Amino acid sequence: MSIVKAIWKPMVQRAVTGRARRFRMRRVQPEWPGALRSPGLYLHVPFCKNLCPYCPYNRVEYDEGLFAAYERAVKQEIDLYAPYIGGQPFTSLYIGGGTPTVNWPGLVSILKHLRERLGPMDDICIELHPGNMDAECLSALREAGVTRLSIGVESTSDAILERIGRSHDGRVGPAAVSRAVAMGFASVNADLMFALPGQTLAEWQADVEAVVGLGVDQLSTYPMFSFPYSDLGAAQGIRQVARPAHRTVKAMLDFTDEHCDEKGLPRCAVWSWLRPGRGKFSSITRHHYIGFGPSAASMTGTDFYVNTFDVRAYADTLPAERPVAASMPVNRRIEMAYWLYWRVYELEISQARFRDVFGPDASLDAEFGLLLRPLMLAGLLERTQGGYRVTKPGAYWIHRLQNEYSLSYINHLWGACRREPWPEEVRL
Repeated sequence: MSIVKAIWKPMVQRAVTGRARRFRMRRVQPEWPGALRSPGLYLHVPFCKNLCPYCPYNRVEYDEGLFAAYERAVKQEIDLYAPYIGGQPFTSLYIGGGTPTVNWPGLVSILKHLRERLGPMDDICIELHPGNMDAECLSALREAGVTRLSIGVESTSDAILERIGRSHDGRVGPAAVSRAVAMGFASVNADLMFALPGQTLAEWQADVEAVVGLGVDQLSTYPMFSFPYSDLGAAQGIRQVARPAHRTVKAMLDFTDEHCDEKGLPRCAVWSWLRPGRGKFSSITRHHYIGFGPSAASMTGTDFYVNTFDVRAYADTLPAERPVAASMPVNRRIEMAYWLYWRVYELEISQARFRDVFGPDASLDAEFGLLLRPLMLAGLLERTQGGYRVTKPGAYWIHRLQNEYSLSYINHLWGACRREPWPEEVRL
């Protein structure tokens, strides 16, 4: 870390969270959650048929026996939580992986158990691999109450897909998107990755034009970050998160913004564009949520914690106790900072929403003025009648600033939890 970064990083962290010291997560059982504010649920399905080398998420190769142990354990984890959170009005269920539909009958069984034990939820959102979502699978998901889909197309180029280790060719992704759009889900999002090895701007333009032309409700785009603990990072021997070149990222995002705006999909988040009137697909931008499954995180307002990443350790721990690997208490200021992080990502920072969450006397300027005012002077934020909005140049530069923290936290926490099922302490 450079001397400059070593100085300004703690300063910015103090302005946001109220502390400059590193956070510590320990292996302690957090408090059981009580009443939560507009809570969401998360389910992690850590199985894939093909392990992409760049993927930083917790996943293992699919094994039928291990999946059976996982399915049994995740239902037991849901049962442990039911007396504490059952019956609350859940805003959504988000299902990630892994490849959640690698065994879709098992997934549907888990969804049924969730509803029986915890009650209804407004939206069910799921990540899909284009090679694991045939018509029978999609029909079963719709029947199970799934409303919003996100399909990991990543690229439409055979050469690029082969280069990054994907298990499908350039025809599979668009065909999967077309199939999903035709089935009438409330929202269909397509994911594309950019700044990929050897990818040119012309190739990126072709990807964006092809996918938007399929009639998706939303386009989400992600640059490739190489994490030291990923298969790719280990092969490269890197020690810190490797980021793509600034000029490449900016040029590709600028084209995406212009093309999507021209096609009637204005920007709705730092990396996403949405057709007006359609529901936005997003992951853990919920304020409070409870996570189920190996590596699933939970944010309750009093605690932030993450389950063990090890599938076998997760299954063996249940039903005796919660499989929490690392947790930390959350005070009011850190909870506010967490809220602010996701509102910046969504481009709108509303004073009314801030007060809805933190009380009628809560003030954005009182809490975060030292951070927000300089960003305004730099042209990265602008005042609105109800708060602040991230400007077009701000969408890029503020997220670069966010990445200095979020990618570092992810690298330390996920890296430690992948090495050890039950780490004694993780410093973020």
